[in-house]
Amino acid sequence: MSDISQRAGSSALYRAVWRWHFIAGLLTLPFVLILAVTGGIYLFKDEINDAAYSKLRLVEPSQTQMLAPSVLTANALEQHPGTLKAYHPPAADNRAAEVRIVGEDGLKNTIYVNPYSGTVLGQLWDGGAAGSPLMYVVRKLHSLEYVGWFGNRVIEAAAGWMVILVGTGIYLWWPRGKKLGTVTLKARRGRPLWRDLHAVTGFYVGAFIVFLAVTGLPWSAIWGGKFYDMSYAVGLGMPDGYWSKYPTSTVLVGDALDRSPWIMEKQAMPLSAAAQGVPAGLDDVVATVENLGIAKGYALNMPSGPEGVFTASVYPDDISQERVIHLDQYTGAVLYDAGLADLGALGWAAEWGISIHMGQAWGLANQLVLLTACVAMVLLVVSAAVMWWKRRPAKGIGVPQMPADWRIPRTLLLIAVVAGAFFPLAGLTMLVIAAVETALYLMRKRHRQPA
Repeated sequence: MSDISQRAGSSALYRAVWRWHFIAGLLTLPFVLILAVTGGIYLFKDEINDAAYSKLRLVEPSQTQMLAPSVLTANALEQHPGTLKAYHPPAADNRAAEVRIVGEDGLKNTIYVNPYSGTVLGQLWDGGAAGSPLMYVVRKLHSLEYVGWFGNRVIEAAAGWMVILVGTGIYLWWPRGKKLGTVTLKARRGRPLWRDLHAVTGFYVGAFIVFLAVTGLPWSAIWGGKFYDMSYAVGLGMPDGYWSKYPTSTVLVGDALDRSPWIMEKQAMPLSAAAQGVPAGLDDVVATVENLGIAKGYALNMPSGPEGVFTASVYPDDISQERVIHLDQYTGAVLYDAGLADLGALGWAAEWGISIHMGQAWGLANQLVLLTACVAMVLLVVSAAVMWWKRRPAKGIGVPQMPADWRIPRTLLLIAVVAGAFFPLAGLTMLVIAAVETALYLMRKRHRQPA
């Protein structure tokens, strides 16, 4: 192939990738914006909850000894009758105890109790792992769960597209005949300024965006499900057999607990050895798990039914202290006790990725770095929207012209197949775009043929 042909092919591929990058970016723009804004807020979940609900969550430390769990839960149930579902001991000296109760109306509420005086401070509708109704809304918006299963698929496709868009963006940015691409803002106004802002921002934070997208995918239905199954299939998820000598229920760990290690969520809950008897006392169970050295901030879930088990679980900022302990409902014997070190390599990596993704692993530094990435994502969305708005024609949406080279649709088809192997939903939508591109090319070619 001659130099002229190579340059023509390269130019045509560049224009094809640019057209596809434009279309894909325009389609995913609102979803990336939702992910960035809600993700940036959720990084500071605990700080926001403490500020918004300080009168419920925080107490004045006292020199007196904290009251027994049985007393605190009894006080909560006295003022808010219902069924005790979980008990959260104070995570620190200035923290209230939290008692999860399903009321007589069937709603699950969190009752906050002063651990020193036993005074019931108030209640909130239970937000689960989010910690409050406010953060529950943010969490659900982040995953588009309000739209049901379709929302989960949309977010999964958007996450895959984020990775692909970063890759194609780097391809478009890559210098051709220059020593270095645009790494500083050179233009001062107009569309060139927004173009430079888009390119420079993407160059500096592209790796962080890819990290956030990939570490968020374990929660997705298709990608996350396949990764989960593969982890176990190759023996790198969580070793089976921890409670093989005990019967298991049909209830999954992820359904029974507000928060559990991701790699354990689809494991069946164990059952107590006996189906009847006198349940172990709450105070004794709390003493047992704390004597085992479980980290502060844990939750103790009550047995579900006569064959259920007590479950203590903790997902702390220090992910190395992550732990789940199941205890027999009647004897209080430990049936299962495992932490991060007991997981397989892929399970271990997923837990670390999720912890960093949520801004937990390295404290404020972790939160600020990822907040910067979220702000950058918003900036990328805004700059892309402004560039499109400034270049759009009076009629139409201003999609870049499709190159006439037949090799380009085939190249995009190959990219779609490769992308689909890693990000199925993103790859599927790529195939749709490639099919449309091919159809448009064939229609244009047919119209150009002489009659």
